[in-house]
Amino acid sequence: MSIAKIAVLGAGQMGNGITQVAACAGYTVTMIDIEQAYVDRGIASIEKSLAKLVSKDRMSQEDADAARARISTAIDRTACADCDLVVEAVPEILELKQSIFSELDSICKPETILASNTSSISISTIAEATSRPDRVIGMHFMNPVPIMKLVEIINGKDTSPETNAAVIEASATMGKTALSCNDAPGFVSNRILCPMLNEAILTLQEGVAEPEAIDGIMKLGMNHPIGPLALSDLIGLDTVLHIMNVLHDGMGDDKYAPAQLLVDMVEEGKLGRKTGQGFYTY
Repeated sequence: MSIAKIAVLGAGQMGNGITQVAACAGYTVTMIDIEQAYVDRGIASIEKSLAKLVSKDRMSQEDADAARARISTAIDRTACADCDLVVEAVPEILELKQSIFSELDSICKPETILASNTSSISISTIAEATSRPDRVIGMHFMNPVPIMKLVEIINGKDTSPETNAAVIEASATMGKTALSCNDAPGFVSNRILCPMLNEAILTLQEGVAEPEAIDGIMKLGMNHPIGPLALSDLIGLDTVLHIMNVLHDGMGDDKYAPAQLLVDMVEEGKLGRKTGQGFYTY
């Protein structure tokens, strides 16, 4: 399973980050989205990021230019046809992902590996939309992709060892550390992280302490680089709520029930940094 050409579906924050690290690693990459405006924004983000790396002497201008030259764009998924690996980075909607994977299954060559950057949706369920469940896998990159070292690799119930090995090798080529787990609600990262974030929100909801104190105690006492409420704002409260609902439904245990304060804030449109208002004002 040799990987030389990669397609990334989605030109948003995660998609353009994955595109950038793949291109910097020497892969030929096609970044695809449904509208040219989305693709253009994604390319602008990549060019800004590369320029920043050059200005900080973390990359030469020659290497940045070479990476940019390896990136092409498209608004038609047929551009995936000759790729060895396709990484899907679209919104966390199961039906959307299943529809895309079904389409990719018909477009891509039989040996193409289909990967999802999902943070919580079942890989096995996504794979059911294809005729190649052995070549469907999760590649959960962390945000921001160019900086964070981890790629959480999720094996569906039918993912082959060869697929896993090929994706681990590709991740290493991108300068990432790939750690594998089996398909389960929230995988490892969000099964552990999001209940902690939810507990911090419950602590605020119950009036135990103010946001600054909750975050300060976790930063100074537990050596966390960012407090749980500030991290929730960074991730997006709608995303945290979505993952808590996946955990609650998947585990069937009320210990994963989302805090009412979280539900209320999402309903009010207070989603964190992306809306300018969450537990803090931005």
